[in-house]
Amino acid sequence: MKINDKGIYIDGIDKKILRALMQDARTPILEIARNVGISGAAIHQRLKKLEKSGLLAGSKFIINPKALGYSTMAFVGVYLDKAISNPEAVKQLQKIPEVIECHYTTGNWSIFIKILSKDNEHLMHVLNSEIQSIKGVSRTETFISLQEQINRQIKI
Repeated sequence: MKINDKGIYIDGIDKKILRALMQDARTPILEIARNVGISGAAIHQRLKKLEKSGLLAGSKFIINPKALGYSTMAFVGVYLDKAISNPEAVKQLQKIPEVIECHYTTGNWSIFIKILSKDNEHLMHVLNSEIQSIKGVSRTETFISLQEQINRQIKI
């Protein structure tokens, strides 16, 4: 199966390998090899090919923010006074550890960010003392997430 115009091809075996690793990246290669019906060396070769193609962007452990006391997630639309302010604003946002995602967007906002905070008071501090004090930020619009209902990767 051709994935894109760059010539990335994956077949049924690649899909089985990817699905197993997407479910649990710690699954032993030999276990995947047994389930797929090919050697561990063949799995390694296929993974190297997929990494080289750019299809795989790495693997990571995911920390549960609630275990660290971060229970409030918010999405914030950031209005900038000028588009030229974007690079400097992003540079300043990178310094705020509670900002875990930042997107340059179309529409009303210049930037859309995702914030994790311990509670509403902590969120208010981050917004008022850190984000709204960034040069070029004219105002923000905040949406507090009540519950994450879908969190998944693209289907393979």
